[in-house]
Amino acid sequence: MKATATATSPLPLSFARTAATAARVLRQLHHDPRTIALLLLVPVLMITLLRYVFDGAPGTFDSIGASLLGIFPLITMFLVTSIATLRERTSGTLERLLALPLGKGDLIAGYALAFGAVAVVQSVLATAVSVWLLGLDVTGSPWLLLLVALLDALLGTALGLFVSAFAASEFQAVQFMPAVIFPQLLLCGLFVPRDRMHPVLEAISNVLPMSYAVDGMDQVVRHSDLTGAFLRDIAVVAGSALLVLCLGAVTLRRRTP
Repeated sequence: MKATATATSPLPLSFARTAATAARVLRQLHHDPRTIALLLLVPVLMITLLRYVFDGAPGTFDSIGASLLGIFPLITMFLVTSIATLRERTSGTLERLLALPLGKGDLIAGYALAFGAVAVVQSVLATAVSVWLLGLDVTGSPWLLLLVALLDALLGTALGLFVSAFAASEFQAVQFMPAVIFPQLLLCGLFVPRDRMHPVLEAISNVLPMSYAVDGMDQVVRHSDLTGAFLRDIAVVAGSALLVLCLGAVTLRRRTP
């Protein structure tokens, strides 16, 4: 009875509990080389493939490469995070953890911290390869490019944590990609400028965080200095990630029915 009361009563967010959760997740990732390869190497391989697809038109790679540098990490972090969190719940690990003095906020923050650390490595690797090995031409600082790529990866982590609460199996978690990621991919302005879309579609794109991620990358490619539009874009992406993390903590379930 005491354990149940502890699990269900709200607990203040604790850095110690959050750090312990993050350390546990990182230990699990350390013993899963395939997941590490997916997180770290797939974005680099996709960017490299894209570079040589447009080998005869390097200007095309410069125009869309930066945008995809943010989109690829978002997608991979979304997939891995949603499946990993769901696996915790279906295996009963999540229920056992929440029976301890561990709040949902600690759990979500711990996952975000662990995958955020991976996102840092992922973003540094993908940005370095794109700029210094593949010759991606950016007018602004590559550090700003890295900042947007990192925020995109964190957004993917937050979205993965959130949607995992609504999936009953790993297959269902993957099925959320067409519902959550693909509409943003089509409406973010990567294929057609947003101001040339149908007014209804443009209005929808204005509330999708990936649109601002792509806009932020475009600002770095075109401008050498910080712009108000760039600051707005990264604020929207960061705020969206934080909001989705909070929603993930609220909707997190102890077990899969």
